[in-house]
Formats: sequence, structure tokens, C-alpha cells
Amino acid sequence: QWWLSFQLLRHEATQVLESIAYGETRYADVKSQYRECNACLLDEGTTRFTCKGKPVYHFMGTSTFTEYTVVDEFALAKIDAAAPPEKVCLIGCGFSTRYGAAIKTDKVTPGSTCAVFGLGGFGLSVIMKSAGAARIIGIDLNKNKFEKAMAVGATECISPKDFTKPISEMLSEMTGNNVGYCFEVIGRLDTMVDALASCHMNYGTSVVVGTPPSADMLTYNPMLLFTGRMWKGCIFGGWRSRDDVPKLVTDFLAKKFDLDPLITHVLPFRNIQEGFELLYSGQRYLFSICFIFYLLL
Repeated sequence: QWWLSFQLLRHEATQVLESIAYGETRYADVKSQYRECNACLLDEGTTRFTCKGKPVYHFMGTSTFTEYTVVDEFALAKIDAAAPPEKVCLIGCGFSTRYGAAIKTDKVTPGSTCAVFGLGGFGLSVIMKSAGAARIIGIDLNKNKFEKAMAVGATECISPKDFTKPISEMLSEMTGNNVGYCFEVIGRLDTMVDALASCHMNYGTSVVVGTPPSADMLTYNPMLLFTGRMWKGCIFGGWRSRDDVPKLVTDFLAKKFDLDPLITHVLPFRNIQEGFELLYSGQRYLFSICFIFYLLL
């Protein structure tokens, strides 16, 4: 019921399992990703939260901006207890979705050319796993983000504000019409079309990673696809959450990737409003909210 009003927000966290409902035995025994419902949706229609006598609904079945929450067992993935919660919480969505976009959804090949639209924390996650590409071009209006993008693997960064031509034409000129992979990591309809137009007309692939506006329709020239481009969507990076999140945490502990470059601020829960203000000001990539979080199953 994530679309309803009066929701308790947030959908990723590292949690301490505090208690299990009477008669609940599935969590310890489940081995596969799915059970009764292959879409993993709650169907019983009730909520576990109230405020002043009125129902407050779950957000995407989790609602983690709270000290205690109640979730169905399908929303849990048991991870290594040694993992630092203030870092691996990002694996719950923010990092893994964009990381998977490069290695699972688009499968960037060594020696290729990539363009990443949006250089926030999510764009940086894409760049980190596209590092085998020969050229990784970061694109953002905010030039203050260029230094961090270059530090994690971008070979060059540009701002569309510096050109009078459409960004797709500029990328074509810069690369000799050789952009094999584009990633839109912003969530704007215009940049989704720009990213599609920017990849090679015959074999390029563009991936929509940024969350699109839910109530808007997208209009584009169908010739962009007719010539051979591929357009893909990416939800959670193609990972199966309960199966793959523990593996990603293990990879993090084995130092196969680094989450530190993505975290600009670590804030206590009482300063959550400050985190959102930093978000809207463009001064942060991702921030980690640290507090003891208890989970009731």
C-alpha cells in the first residue's frame, strides 16, 4: 500500500530482529526467493501503525524511518553480523540498484564507452562498476560533483549547460558516435529520452535507473528504437533481494567494492530533517541515518 497517504517512509535499512510473531517459523527455514506469491506483495490489506487513532500505512512493506517496525518475512535478508550497519544499509536499495544496473542489467563490457546521466550517489554507484570501460563520461548540471565522479572512475565529466547543442549530439561528437551504454540515474523524462538518443543508434543500450514520475507519460521518437537501440528498466539492479543482499554484504566485507565514497554525512535520527535539506541543496550524495532499529516479524 505504498501509494496511500499517511505513510511511514523509507524502504531500506540494516535492522535488528527483535521478535517474531507467535507461530511464525518461515523465516529460519525459507531457502528460495519466493513463496506463495511470486511478486512478493502483501495482500492482507491491514496496517500495523496508527497515529492519533488513524491508520498509518507501510511504505513498500517496510517503513524504516522508525525505531520499531513490523514487516512480513519476505522483506528480510539475513546478513553477516560483522557488517557495519551504517554502511551496508545502502545495499538495501540505493547502492545495489545502480551497481546491478552496470553488471547485471546492462553488463558493461571492457573497453566500451559509457555515459552516466546524474552524478549523485546513485550515479557514482553505476560508475564504480563500469570501471572496466575505456571511457566513462559523467553528465550533470552541478559541476561540484565532478571531482567525486572522477575519483570513483569517471574518465571525464561534462555539463549540458556548457553547450548549445543537444547533449546527444555532443556525446556523438566526443566519442565518434561510439557510446555503447547509457544510464539515466536522475528520474526525469527528458533525460531518459536524452540518454536513449545518446547511445549508438544500432547497438547501444540505455538503462532507466532513476525513478520516473509515476503520474507522467513519456513521449519519444520511435525511430530511436527502430534503428536498433535497446531501452531497459532497472529495479533493484536485477538482484533477488533475499538471495543476493547477503552475498553483496559478503562482497563488501571482502573489499570487492567500497561504500565510503557514497556517504557524505552520517547523522543521528533526530537530525533527519538536516539530511533532507542537504539532499535538496545538492551537498550530499547519500546520507546514513544511525539509530538502533528494531524489527518485529
